Amino acid sequence: MDNFAEKLRKYTKDDYANKKIDLHIHTFYSDGEGNPEQIVKSAKEKGYELIAITDHNTIEAHNKISDNILLTGVEFDCWARYVFIHLLAYGIDVNNDSLKKFLAKSKFGTTKVIPRLLSFRNLKKLIEAIHEAGGIAVLAHPACCWAFSLERLIKNLMKIGLDGVEVYYPYPRFRGILKFHSAETVKKIADKYPDLIQTGGTDFHGKEF
Repeated sequence: MDNFAEKLRKYTKDDYANKKIDLHIHTFYSDGEGNPEQIVKSAKEKGYELIAITDHNTIEAHNKISDNILLTGVEFDCWARYVFIHLLAYGIDVNNDSLKKFLAKSKFGTTKVIPRLLSFRNLKKLIEAIHEAGGIAVLAHPACCWAFSLERLIKNLMKIGLDGVEVYYPYPRFRGILKFHSAETVKKIADKYPDLIQTGGTDFHGKEF
């Protein structure tokens, strides 16, 4: 875990902006459109150093393909008390039994909104499972979290093992409308806690990467 986590710490805002790294990509195994093999191929052709496929509640893409450019990942739907959040897991062993318990049991749990909203995963145990699988836990697109105090939410998550925050995130389309906080606020909070790893990605859902 330490090696790839420390590598992630070294990436900057410019690295994400200049399409050197993208750690938030969805495929047709959840609610995206793209073929994971084609996404990896395209990323290599465009000169990316590192990408992560992070389908909702499933690791099916990682069961089908692996590559030096590809960091294992998954995006879990879960609740932090009254706040619905997305928790990104990076660098996980996809064969870890503890983590498998938190994966969706059917396609509906990866694509349909209502089943995903009703996925009441134990957040503390989920983060423990991510760590047991050799990975890190990162809060996805925090500005979309409908929390009265975003900093309090992040601090509470840190108490149960949160490793990082997705800072470099474009908030496109509907995410731009549903922002409850600003991207600038996310960055300021993350900077206050140097132990937090600052990550980023486009939340890509399209067909052609």
